[in-house]
Amino acid sequence: MGFEVTEEDKKATYVILPAYNEATRIRPVIEEIAEKGYNMIVVNDGSSDNTLDVIKESQSKYPDKIFIYSHMINRGVGVAMQTGFDAVLRYNPKYIVNMDSDGQHDADDLENVLEPLIMGRAQAVIGVRPLKDMPLTRNIANAIMNILTKVFYKVDVSDSQTGFRAITIDALRKININARGYLISSEFIREVNDNKIPFEEVEIRTIYTPETQAKGTDMAVAFKILIQMIKHRLR
Repeated sequence: MGFEVTEEDKKATYVILPAYNEATRIRPVIEEIAEKGYNMIVVNDGSSDNTLDVIKESQSKYPDKIFIYSHMINRGVGVAMQTGFDAVLRYNPKYIVNMDSDGQHDADDLENVLEPLIMGRAQAVIGVRPLKDMPLTRNIANAIMNILTKVFYKVDVSDSQTGFRAITIDALRKININARGYLISSEFIREVNDNKIPFEEVEIRTIYTPETQAKGTDMAVAFKILIQMIKHRLR
């Protein structure tokens, strides 16, 4: 029999999901996580559609599992994650997971990313997407970002741009995230490495759809992140 997260550990876990204009995709994501028994902090990042209404409808079904925080305007995924990290400290969890809210991640992988934390092998986990399943443009951009992460932050990882990661509460209190946009992914890895937080990589399943392929790190985003990395280095 494989590893299973206990009900006690599920209650001690909070999943942070940034959401921007995900009205057509977010409901099954958060309701499946709630059905599995995990707590959630959903950060509505100034959505211009009815994402917030959809989240509230799901919250009415799972009032003790879904907690909503909302930005008045869109501030970027990095700031949304900062809001989530700040908020989660109020609930004193043991484990924190970050997932995308657009349906590209499989909720069944929550057990996989939590196992190294619960078993004490690591204090942070990076979910690695299979390269063979990744669209070519994303694959190339991700490879470039892996190289840049190694050059600028001195850490070698298989998937620097993953949106699926986990961390213990003690480790979270050690890191400092300031990125506004997609630099959040590389910055998380930098903070984990600089603070000597032991981490593991875990392979995850990724569900690609036309909507999820339209988002994330492409070549244009990779170039913007490079500029941000250079600016950070020159401070």
